[in-house]
Amino acid sequence: MAADAAGQKPGRGRRSGRKRSGSAELAAVRDAAPADTTRRAEILKTANTVIAATGLRSSLQQIADAAGILAGSLYHHFDSKEAILVELIRLYHDDLDRIGDLALRKLDEPDPEPVSAQITALGCAIARCAVEHRAALQMSFYEGPSADPELQALSARAPEKVQAAMLQALRAGRWSGEIRSDVDLPTLADRLCQSMLHVGLDVIRHKARTDDLATLKCRIALNGLASEAPSDASLDRSKAFAAAQSVISTWADDEDETDLKAAHLRAVARAEFGRRGYEMTTIRDIASAAGLGTGTVYRIIGSKDELLMSIMLEFGRKVGGAWSDIVRTDSTTVEKLDALSWLNINALDQFPDEFRIQLAWLRQSPPDSANPAWSFTTRIRQMKSLLSEGIRAGEIHIDSPTADMLARCIIGEQWIPENILQEVGPRNALILARDTILRGVAVRT
Repeated sequence: MAADAAGQKPGRGRRSGRKRSGSAELAAVRDAAPADTTRRAEILKTANTVIAATGLRSSLQQIADAAGILAGSLYHHFDSKEAILVELIRLYHDDLDRIGDLALRKLDEPDPEPVSAQITALGCAIARCAVEHRAALQMSFYEGPSADPELQALSARAPEKVQAAMLQALRAGRWSGEIRSDVDLPTLADRLCQSMLHVGLDVIRHKARTDDLATLKCRIALNGLASEAPSDASLDRSKAFAAAQSVISTWADDEDETDLKAAHLRAVARAEFGRRGYEMTTIRDIASAAGLGTGTVYRIIGSKDELLMSIMLEFGRKVGGAWSDIVRTDSTTVEKLDALSWLNINALDQFPDEFRIQLAWLRQSPPDSANPAWSFTTRIRQMKSLLSEGIRAGEIHIDSPTADMLARCIIGEQWIPENILQEVGPRNALILARDTILRGVAVRT
């Protein structure tokens, strides 16, 4: 990866008054938000909870029932469900902006905390915001749950201020000699911020405290899992990497297309599920995009669940067994973790729609049907076993509160964000994964 060209010395302001730690100030960012205890705010809080639990198709009736009011009373405060969603995601971005502004001010203070402490404090603040705004976090994964242009624009908005703050913290670390000179800092800042936002996914956080998981993620990104930093050349030569590459090389487009209309329908459905999310996509949407009648779609494929099943079983056939193939190789734990990252990068690169659909099960709005291609419980068990072997062998050094937290964390970290993959390509995405999971981006002493 190319080094960040900026790398300039961070500014040094002159501020008076008693100094608070970065962690304390960022933790108090919610206290700095304008107080709003009105009925409107109570409805928004309830809507956030309901949508986080039951998904974006939650109805106004469900929100009203949870708020203890009549559905008609909601219209005294909001014109529509879209108006509620717009307000939820606007509040989410307002909080992220406040976090970014505060972190940037802290970087300008004289005698700042060590860069690692500043990065961790910022990461924890971003993670807490994601947990608090889980409904808005769901919306940020897709183009938007409706055709409302304002909602679509807000859903697609990048968290620019926290990314700018993270980038400045990394530049400060580069200037002080704490952050490696061979890592692309803008890409790393984006990667770290998205990693912290994913703490808001319940299946990743599970029973862990938000700050504990965010701190663990920062520690891994800074210091790496590997006791000794592996080189790219040695990882490229591993048997685990060869096993992953062998599977990837078989991923030719060999889907049975004897029924061209069914193949076309599956291709359209893949794109719609990946773009809108499973629960927000209807058979009518798929029929319209495919240029077919709704009745024709039902006649060719059946129900929406059956259509999803036909798509994901094919994806599972191509990808599903590769985990076991990699884990069975005569390779070190570090090499196996690296090969699994390469497998995920290529799955996202070659099957972006299926990969997005698969990740739907790890969000707060999964389909009702069981995932036919991917068992998260099985992956957790395999990852815990793999990590335990590495710790016993001395290959991995990490102080994690629980094995379950570490396993969920590493599975989450092995998913490179799609925008980063598109920007840097598969090989550089792999090097980024090696830097942020195995080697760490901090200079090792």
